[in-house]
Amino acid sequence: MQYRPLGSTGYTVSAIGFGAWAIGGDWGAVDDDTAMATLRAAVEAGVNFFDTADVYGDGRSERFLALLVDEYPEADLIVATKAGRRLDPHTADGYTGSNIERFVDRSLVNLNTDTLDLLQLHCPPTDVYYRPELFDELDGLRAKGKIKHYGVSVERVEEAMKAIDYPGVETVQIVYNMLRQRPAERFFDLAEETNIGIIVRVPLASGLLTGKMSPDTVFAPEDHRNYNRSGEAFDVGETFAGVPYEVGLAAVAELKSLKPEGATMAQTALRWILMQTAVSTVIPGAKNTEQATANAAASEIAPIDAATMMAIDDLYARSIAEHVHARW
Repeated sequence: MQYRPLGSTGYTVSAIGFGAWAIGGDWGAVDDDTAMATLRAAVEAGVNFFDTADVYGDGRSERFLALLVDEYPEADLIVATKAGRRLDPHTADGYTGSNIERFVDRSLVNLNTDTLDLLQLHCPPTDVYYRPELFDELDGLRAKGKIKHYGVSVERVEEAMKAIDYPGVETVQIVYNMLRQRPAERFFDLAEETNIGIIVRVPLASGLLTGKMSPDTVFAPEDHRNYNRSGEAFDVGETFAGVPYEVGLAAVAELKSLKPEGATMAQTALRWILMQTAVSTVIPGAKNTEQATANAAASEIAPIDAATMMAIDDLYARSIAEHVHARW
């Protein structure tokens, strides 16, 4: 496992982390025993960074991670959680200091801790980034000892660029993968210059980049890949990275011919992200031990050669950019 600094936080995190949305909910059923076994497999493979949110299974994911941290007291596990999506309606006006503190207090209980390692605003409306008083409130939560560090999880590159105007923001979580490349064009250099930790989510484009899907793949009713295809429940960019499903399938069929020998398509997609030195950690999800172990192994794959990187860029320009590049 590679380890990289997480911006100015002082944390050294595994290059492959663990995104705990899938074990919480919205990806089909995962029973408790399987969820815990999957988390343990990630730790045994060298993963020390886990990302969750208070809404993943209504706290279920956070409670799993509390158990994991208790089981591995010597592993120095780092748990990042997110807050804000419990608001109903989810509007900028709901992002007040009192509401965020209320959500933080709930996460402290779920995670069985006195202070959160890293709190992230959970993809708030764009207007939130223009309200400095909220970021002052986050500084206040840190002064109270309820959070050690804070950052943001964003939908758009422009939100990321605005967020880091606030000196207390130390991390940015953003969608980046072979099918969503704009962050590398507009944001990564700036993040490196300002020592911002980058957490990459949706690295496998909701499973598209595993190469295991087809036009006949069926998703469970409770799986967002079924009910959020057009952004019915939340930003469509979180589902298949915003790429139309059939377009994504065609692109992945071409990408399969570019993967290094001995690596899976998923591992190649993860290693491609790690070619960016600005990236601190990538947080693929996993629903079983095999997936967790295979994801972690991606950090050990040799760097992708220049010709392959150029071929991937060419595919993106030809087939994908028109669908996503200007939107996020």
